[in-house]
Amino acid sequence: MTPPGADRSTDSYLPGHGNGGYRVLHYDLDLNYLVVSNRLAGKATVTAQAVQSLSRFSLDLGQFRVSDVRVDGRRVTYTHRAGKLRIKPEQSIAYGATFKIEIKYAGKPVPISGRWGDIGWDELTDGALVASQPNGAPSWFPCNDRLEKASFLVKVTAAAPYTVVVTGDLVSRRRGAGDTTWVYERTEPTAPYLMSVQVGRYELIDLAVGGVRQQAAIPPRLRTVFRHDFGRHGEIMAAFEGLFGPYPFREYVVVVADDDLDDPIEAQGMAVFGRNHVDGFRTHERLVAHELAHQWFGNSLTVADWRHIWLNEGFATYAEWLWSDVSGGPSVEVLAARWHGWVAAQPAWFTVADPGVARMFDPLVYKRGALTLHALRAAVGEETFFALLRSWVGENRHRTVTTSQFREHAGRFTTKPLHDLFAAWLDRPALPPLPPLPLRN
Repeated sequence: MTPPGADRSTDSYLPGHGNGGYRVLHYDLDLNYLVVSNRLAGKATVTAQAVQSLSRFSLDLGQFRVSDVRVDGRRVTYTHRAGKLRIKPEQSIAYGATFKIEIKYAGKPVPISGRWGDIGWDELTDGALVASQPNGAPSWFPCNDRLEKASFLVKVTAAAPYTVVVTGDLVSRRRGAGDTTWVYERTEPTAPYLMSVQVGRYELIDLAVGGVRQQAAIPPRLRTVFRHDFGRHGEIMAAFEGLFGPYPFREYVVVVADDDLDDPIEAQGMAVFGRNHVDGFRTHERLVAHELAHQWFGNSLTVADWRHIWLNEGFATYAEWLWSDVSGGPSVEVLAARWHGWVAAQPAWFTVADPGVARMFDPLVYKRGALTLHALRAAVGEETFFALLRSWVGENRHRTVTTSQFREHAGRFTTKPLHDLFAAWLDRPALPPLPPLPLRN
């Protein structure tokens, strides 16, 4: 049988993205990209497991021409329209069965348009980038575009002058007659929106030496200013490992696109900045810290539903303040007071715990989410606060998380009741007073 809502996910904010009845275990993507004509040809092999008997199922896929679909090697009936690839196998797939879907597709990739602008695969002046949060993954590969995680193997062939950087470990690079094939493996469980491809005339350099492997892909002419602006990256990494626990992946790559970008973008093990974020004065170092913090909060720990987005953005914003504090900038107390004043001046008409789809990326979610953590720190004390943060990260490594889980987790570390604190900061629009931190040695 076909499960109710097979073409819809369980996400409360993006029910039209994602599909029911199965879960993906692995994506194998073989892509050929022509930069000049912006043409992408791909073969996707999706390994999935049925969580219910399936007579049909669907995947999310953008504006491509699909030429062939097979399930376990057999050609099947399919339709593709309005972003949904609907597939009807010859025989129903039994509950618990593992099956493989092979899809050949091609066309000019275009981002997914919506309330947040254009999301996903986007052309640069000379290359391409992928920024998929929250629903842009179908702009470049067929997927179950929900927040469940899978492993990935991604092969991209592009013209030889271009460097291709994909989220994951580079396992091979093979030069051909005029092109290069890059193969990356992402073994850690990863949500589709956190996979990224960057194509440009980049130089690969070390970002920091020792500890976690940190690299950068940058336009060669920006080398000098980049080295200054990102010169403390190794220190930021060390500070965050001390505060949050070990970095959750094997590598971290910073990409600087040779175009201006409105905001930096994080992917799993990667952050993408525009050339406008590199000015030789470390003007945007707080954003450098913010994107790195997302590797713990957002990427290793990924929200189970987009209404919990403060667990990504509030935590990364508080990490900015923590880095400022330890690096000689304004203290966390000063920044908390500054942003509390700013939040107090804004209309209080939605809650952080469930801001609504239109307000997912509202600055109030970021700043008030960070203030929630500051209030928790004031309530439980320094030692307990950072112990519960490190435990939160460690216990939920590579999993999805919810606000209720975090409340319960915090409650394990103190005998003080925290219900009223979380209710005031997360569940009610009115802004509570800012509590002072205990005196620090």
